[in-house]
Amino acid sequence: MKKIIIFVLVLVAAGAAGFGLQRVMMKPADLPAKLPAQEFSSVLGKPRPEFALEDLDGNVRNVREWDGKVLLVNFWATWCPPCIKETPLLIELQDKYGDQGLQIIGLAIDDEKSVRDFVDTMGVDYPIVAGELEAMELARRFGNRLNALPYSAFVDRNGDIVHIKAGDIEKEEAEKIIQSLL
Repeated sequence: MKKIIIFVLVLVAAGAAGFGLQRVMMKPADLPAKLPAQEFSSVLGKPRPEFALEDLDGNVRNVREWDGKVLLVNFWATWCPPCIKETPLLIELQDKYGDQGLQIIGLAIDDEKSVRDFVDTMGVDYPIVAGELEAMELARRFGNRLNALPYSAFVDRNGDIVHIKAGDIEKEEAEKIIQSLL
């Protein structure tokens, strides 16, 4: 009887690990090439959700502090390969368009220590807030019903969500969207 219980526990643990590994290894190519419009249509053209979360320095950052700016709100995690790949582009975009009114905000669905180590290593120069469950819930409020990472929402100067991208974004696509909003 004891061996059966141990076997069942090992089987359940292996299944959970396999599911978690599959989610971590999911690449943008694994996402549908074109996500159904209804996945995001509920938030497009609507005001961005309100939020206030602590940044890595312990300061509460309220989204209202960036009112009047074009926002690229990026949900990501340190264990997400497409998120890691996308980070240098986000740094480049912030450096290139920040003076023109772009503000990138990184919302890490991860623990603070992992995020801090990653941000220091990569030289991220835009605001980052870390919140595991809070950030996941906020991603859903931004229309991410698929729990995709990375996930980016573009917000115009009026505070309305105007574009959504599930998966990593390419430079040309990001610049086209940003330039149309500046």
